[in-house]
Amino acid sequence: MSGRPEALFPLFAGLETLEGVGPKTVQNLGGLEIEKPRDLLFTLPWSGVDRRKRATVQGAELPGVVTVEVVVGQHRAPSRRGGAYRITVEDAATAFQLVFFHARDEYLRRILPTGARKIVSGKVELFDGVAQMVHPDHILDVDEAEEIPDFEPVYPLTAGITQKMMRKAAQSALTRLPELAEWIDPAQKAQAGWPDWAEAVRRAHGPEEAADLSPADPARERLAYDEFMAHQLTLALARSRLRRAKGRSTMGTGALQAKVLEALPYALTGAQTRAIAEIAGDMASETRMNRLLQGDVGAGKTLVAFKALLIAVEAGGQGVMMAPTEILARQHLQGLQPLAEAAGVVLEILTGRDKGAERRAKLEALKRGDIQILVGTHAVFQKDVDFADLRLAIVDEQHRFGVRQRLELGRKGAQADVLVMTATPIPRSLALAQYGDMDVSVLDEKPPGRKPITTALVNMGRIDEVVDHLRRAVAEGRQAYWVCPLVDESEAVDLSSAEERFKRLRAALGEGVVGLVHGQMPPEQKDSAMAAFQRGETSVLVSTTVIEVGVDVPNASIMVIERAEHFGLAQLHQLRGRVGRGQAASTCLLMYQAPLSEGGERRLTTMRDTEDGFRIAEVDLEMRGAGDLIGTAQSGLPRFRIADLEAQAALMAVAQSDARKLLVDDPALEGDRGRAARVLLWLMEQDQAIRLISVG
Repeated sequence: MSGRPEALFPLFAGLETLEGVGPKTVQNLGGLEIEKPRDLLFTLPWSGVDRRKRATVQGAELPGVVTVEVVVGQHRAPSRRGGAYRITVEDAATAFQLVFFHARDEYLRRILPTGARKIVSGKVELFDGVAQMVHPDHILDVDEAEEIPDFEPVYPLTAGITQKMMRKAAQSALTRLPELAEWIDPAQKAQAGWPDWAEAVRRAHGPEEAADLSPADPARERLAYDEFMAHQLTLALARSRLRRAKGRSTMGTGALQAKVLEALPYALTGAQTRAIAEIAGDMASETRMNRLLQGDVGAGKTLVAFKALLIAVEAGGQGVMMAPTEILARQHLQGLQPLAEAAGVVLEILTGRDKGAERRAKLEALKRGDIQILVGTHAVFQKDVDFADLRLAIVDEQHRFGVRQRLELGRKGAQADVLVMTATPIPRSLALAQYGDMDVSVLDEKPPGRKPITTALVNMGRIDEVVDHLRRAVAEGRQAYWVCPLVDESEAVDLSSAEERFKRLRAALGEGVVGLVHGQMPPEQKDSAMAAFQRGETSVLVSTTVIEVGVDVPNASIMVIERAEHFGLAQLHQLRGRVGRGQAASTCLLMYQAPLSEGGERRLTTMRDTEDGFRIAEVDLEMRGAGDLIGTAQSGLPRFRIADLEAQAALMAVAQSDARKLLVDDPALEGDRGRAARVLLWLMEQDQAIRLISVG
């Protein structure tokens, strides 16, 4: 199946081929991301207006839309320019007024001549006891009454597009609906009571009452399921492609892992033990591992990751751990160094900063297999980086690593297992959408010894008290982070906010006590400021969030976040997780500028009331919606036109199991339902999946 199925051609033709759609309209529809008839079909009405005819406005619920037959009475032009033009009309029981602003007299006299019978439909309001319809939506001759549906769908609009144009364009697109073979599992379809695809599209565009607009309406639910299904099929194809790709069995001896456990002051949590067992099982199997390790801040992911890397080394191979930024790569290096020493393995780092002879020496050692574990940034993707025997690649995710890169990495070690780590707890519905191609291990327990963090909300007006509090803490040998907000997109402004705060704290606490890091610094300066704080030479580190502060400083026990209402929940949670890592009881002060918006208040009180990252992620999802939560553009998260990720998470789960099952029964999608599913993939423009099938 090389190209798009013929049945879909009419849906992918130019918009100008639709009746009544001219070049200007084509251009304007672009504002709704509508580029072809298919997009129109998936742009559903979001509400509707009851336009059933009544005999009279009397007794109607006002203000409200009324459709009524009237006899036109006298016209009253405005006395001054820009005033109201009024026309008295009578329905079966009472008189009321039609009101127009900025209308031309001759036009109104032509369409509403005195004595004529007309049907008018529009919003009626009471004004000084008189019913008025301002600018009727419809004015029709009595014999044209059929033109208004009893329940009129209301479409989303954009500049230059009216309801009438949208309705006309949608109706025209509906005439092209092909009958497509069914891709949904028949039992699932029957149980849910869903219509066929074409019928579902027709019904969604022709609602007969308000209930037909609900996401739970069978026609709409079916169309949402189709979107989920296409998405999950794409992920399932990627997954089965990775699983079919020959992996190799990597079995550890346990010798190196045992050394590390002996060196640790505490035992593993149940969640850590379970995750390691799942990973070891995947590595031992002949198929490639494609697993997500999801854990809250401080749940002990690094240790699990390191044990997995040791399995690769025990089997005589190598492992690589990738981080999105230089700073985080160095952070991993620092976190892993003591563990590597305990196990007696060679650990090295490779970033974009390695140049010349030093870089060449590292590359040669890597190729010989002398470096057993490599930590690095995306630099490890470069052409000249070769491993002697890469068994495991661990990616520290941070949402910047999509399905495509996961496939890419697999090429470095032809059969390397892949483990993706994320420190951002993700609600289940999003995990399904973003990582549906992966198996998931969750670390949902804190290791022993992590003390709870006290979180308090403080008005910015009390900043002097906060500085006094810091002065005392510093005198006791404690360390603190002070985070300044990105108030403005321009970095110059942030810079000044952080530098300003730095100067004022330095004046208050003394020279040499306060350090500063911000996004505009050269990397060397940034690193030395961080290092000084890590060594305890400075007690307070002022930073902008540009630096997702990746430093692990166990002695730091105070986190001050200035103008915390400017931050998102996930960010606040990540920042707070930077303290509470040592012996001391930790506090997090969220400083806010009153008055707080409703959203700002909810974010800050959520932070105060819970430390559970998964709970925080759920609130974040409720407040922001899925697209925002991950920043759709760079997340690889699909843009659904009909489906709603939050509200329909359960539907997504059904789609995932259905897609996986379909591929187990029909891996090449050659059967009847398989062929129908191919058409679905073309319909939903899942190009990536289509490539996977055509080469598979």
